[in-house]
Amino acid sequence: MAAHFLCCGGFFWSDFSMDPEGSMLDESGRRRKVHGMLKLYYGLNEEGKAPEQPQSLDPCDINGPHFDPELYLNKLRRECSLGELMDHETCMVKQIRSLDSDMQTLVYENYNKFISATDTIRKMKNDFKKMEDEMDCLSANMAAITDFSASISGTLQDQHAQITKLSGVHTLLRKLQFLFELPARLNKCLELQAYAQAVSSHRRARCVLQQYSHLPSFKGIQDDCNAIMEKLAQELRQKFRDGGTSAKDLSECVELLLQLDEPAEELCEKFLSHARSRLEQDLQGLEAEIKPHLPIPAVKEAATCRSPSTAALGSPKDSPKMLSLPSPTPNTDILEFIDRGCNEFVSSLCLVITSYQELFINHAQTGELASKNIPQMANNKLKAFVDDLAARYFSLVERRIQEEKGVSDNSLLVRALDRFHRRLQAVSKLLPGSTVPNQGTEIVIRAATERVKQYLTALQSFYMDSLTDVRQALATPRLSVAAASVAGGGAHLGGAASGRDAPNSLPELLSSLSASILNQIKSVLASVHLFTAKDITFSNKPYFKGEFCSQGVRENLVVNFIRFVCQSSRQFCESAGDKGGSTPPALLLLLSRLCLDFETSTISYILTLTDEQFLVQHQNPITPVTTLCGEAREAAQKLLNHYVKVQGLIISQMLRKSVETRDWVNTIEPRNVRAVMKRVVEDTTSIDVQVGLLYEEGVRKAHSSDSSKRTFSVYSSSRQQPRYAASYTPSAPMDTNLLSNIHKLFSERIDIFSSVEFNKVSVMTGIIKISLKTFLECVRLRTFGRYGLQQIQVDCHYLQMYLWRFVSDENLVHFLLDEIVGSSAHRCLDPCPMEQSVIEVICERG
Repeated sequence: MAAHFLCCGGFFWSDFSMDPEGSMLDESGRRRKVHGMLKLYYGLNEEGKAPEQPQSLDPCDINGPHFDPELYLNKLRRECSLGELMDHETCMVKQIRSLDSDMQTLVYENYNKFISATDTIRKMKNDFKKMEDEMDCLSANMAAITDFSASISGTLQDQHAQITKLSGVHTLLRKLQFLFELPARLNKCLELQAYAQAVSSHRRARCVLQQYSHLPSFKGIQDDCNAIMEKLAQELRQKFRDGGTSAKDLSECVELLLQLDEPAEELCEKFLSHARSRLEQDLQGLEAEIKPHLPIPAVKEAATCRSPSTAALGSPKDSPKMLSLPSPTPNTDILEFIDRGCNEFVSSLCLVITSYQELFINHAQTGELASKNIPQMANNKLKAFVDDLAARYFSLVERRIQEEKGVSDNSLLVRALDRFHRRLQAVSKLLPGSTVPNQGTEIVIRAATERVKQYLTALQSFYMDSLTDVRQALATPRLSVAAASVAGGGAHLGGAASGRDAPNSLPELLSSLSASILNQIKSVLASVHLFTAKDITFSNKPYFKGEFCSQGVRENLVVNFIRFVCQSSRQFCESAGDKGGSTPPALLLLLSRLCLDFETSTISYILTLTDEQFLVQHQNPITPVTTLCGEAREAAQKLLNHYVKVQGLIISQMLRKSVETRDWVNTIEPRNVRAVMKRVVEDTTSIDVQVGLLYEEGVRKAHSSDSSKRTFSVYSSSRQQPRYAASYTPSAPMDTNLLSNIHKLFSERIDIFSSVEFNKVSVMTGIIKISLKTFLECVRLRTFGRYGLQQIQVDCHYLQMYLWRFVSDENLVHFLLDEIVGSSAHRCLDPCPMEQSVIEVICERG
């Protein structure tokens, strides 16, 4: 290898200086590459050792120890072509040059290291030579010191015991001098207020004075020292009570008092008592800002004064505003109140806790104080102290929160609760295990829940006031309808026109009421959503967010309001009286449509909006949408049934009075249709128009082409004629009753008070059934003469001309009117029916 290097060394500097790529390689990467190639060349592993493998004996292995160049060249000439030999030569030349370059680099690097090592060795050689001289000098000095020490020990050996005795006497005299000078020293420290030095000096001498107190001299010193220390203790107590010093001085004062055997429990109580007086001043300042409770008469008087302003109701077409509950006006708002409480009371409380812990709990106790377990006792007293004052503070906060009755602005309350909750977290860090943060959290939860209840009350009040506005809006059209009906002279077309003008505002009232309710719910949800804002500390707490969103907002606010709407609407159906009490029928119709709209779309929209805004977790038991929709549909059905009943009873009352107040036996021959029948047709037409404004038409059975003239075929049919003819014979009643009963057996049964469907045809059918059934029952209780029967014929024919248009099945009207005429014939003393042509002339003329 050396020969090889010498042969190739001439190319070292030229190759090194002319290789531009090598000069730009990173130094560390280049070294790793060089070392790796050298290891590969010498067959070494990562540890620098040759791998344990059997040595090759092949003389043609260029890397083996038995390599023979002649054999290797002969083998190549035999096995390879000229081109392969040329390529092999080129490859070998490249490898030789690469190895030469790597070896030159390695030698260059090691050359620098060798030069540095040589300089270091030369320097160490000089330093060690100087060090040898110093060591020789030190050795000579140590030998001289040893000889001198031995001579001194020999000289003083005889006087050593005497010196030791004199030293002990000297020490004792110094101690006695310290004891005799102790009272003066203590007085001096007391004058200079060096309390720590005085206590330390007294503690050093206390045990000795106590041990030799039977000696008069020591007894006097002890009495003087005790008197001085008692005076010092009094000054420390006064300083501790004043509390005007710094925290460091106060801590030193407490430590000195504890060293003077002052009871630790008494010190804790004095410290807390002094702190309580200052904190109670803060609480009194907060209590002064809370408005005192008004007596009950004053509250009633204030409510009476406010009632005229709140009773003024605008038009329901105007966008209604949120009705706010009356709120007191204290001196400061809730945010300022909480800020003052946090900045004064809570901050002072935290400072008291910190100072107390530094004095009695965290302060390192030594000596006898460590055995008294003062920290545990002090910690228990601190917790009781904090809990007591915090309870009073929380009571004031809750009283102030209860004064926030208005629901117009929710941001101040939310910010105040957030600040209140945030500042109480400092108490939990200073005093782990305290119940104060939990109590504060409960106040926040109760305040949020109470605010939700206030919003529910405001929504309920708004809904009831909106219904009042609707009733007032419906009252004026009803008066105009009545006036128009009277002024119209009973004309059918005039009545229909007035009825058509009357309920024009029903769709607008329904739309306005639905929109206002929905807007108020959205407004309330937006206000309540402030409790769950991201910048509110307690909003993301699991003990608040899940329960508040699912139970507080969804169930207690939204679901309860929807149920209130349904329940309050159902209460309109519970009014007594034949005319349905004081509830306008149009209001029943409007509320039924409102509840039906709730069932079809509004409830699903509101609950979906609530779930999306508040991220309601459905893990908690919540009311399903289908349940609320079922309740709304039930309320709508009950209201619509009651509407049919009320309208049917109103028309029935007119028919009943018209039958009961007339002398049907002695009446004159009919010349026209009675006015009450015209009024019945007019009111029925008005009701039809009113219902059509809110409900769809519905399905009707196919009408015959002569529906308006079927009365003639009914009353003059072969089935009816024998009935009247048979009445003239003595046995006629028996035969007529038998025929009528047989006819009823084969007729379809009519359910008068069955539930109606949500369409106009079904509603009108129910009203007409109740009216005609009442007419039939009233006829059955009266006795008729000839002209009375004929008047009934004329009235029934007039009703048949118009009522068949409103019902789903015209046969129902035919059947009931047939029964009315038949019953009149049965109750007639002289059953002589009027000619059909005469009836037509009278009805057309009427």
